Amino acid sequence: MSVVIITSDSHGLTEELNVIKERHQHEADAFVHCGDSELDYHSEEMSSFYKVRGNCDFDQNYPEDTQLSVDGQKIFVTHGHLYQVKTSLMPLSYRAEETGSNIACFGHSHLAGAEKVKDTLFINPGSIREPRGGAAGTTPTYVRLGWERQNELQVEFLNLQGEVEATTAIHL
Repeated sequence: MSVVIITSDSHGLTEELNVIKERHQHEADAFVHCGDSELDYHSEEMSSFYKVRGNCDFDQNYPEDTQLSVDGQKIFVTHGHLYQVKTSLMPLSYRAEETGSNIACFGHSHLAGAEKVKDTLFINPGSIREPRGGAAGTTPTYVRLGWERQNELQVEFLNLQGEVEATTAIHL
């Protein structure tokens, strides 16, 4: 099974990022942070993450967005503030399409959710520091994205103890 761990909006938390990496180190094919870590790009806590700059990140080493491929899935990662994700997924959907990505990961709103629009899966893992609702309510969450078949994905919203708060099955 392929697994990607996705987090966002940790806003200065360090121990929690290390716990998440340690908990999933033997199963994860990739770790993604969707911005607003407020940590140095080269910090130990941010090592191992594909990472992007959020509106609260001031280290210029962070890219605005990045892409990765994991077992046939093309994943676009951004924070979301440059794509107005608090009002619509439309600008982000255009960018995901431009990059040929079938998964778009973002944060910024602190609202956990997963939604398929056309042929793209949009994932916001929520916030591990300041959640504002969404799929897991006001519980701090991150995501475990898994798949055995290319077109059958499972999005699990996990709390900081690694327990499943909500699950969404997506067929691409």
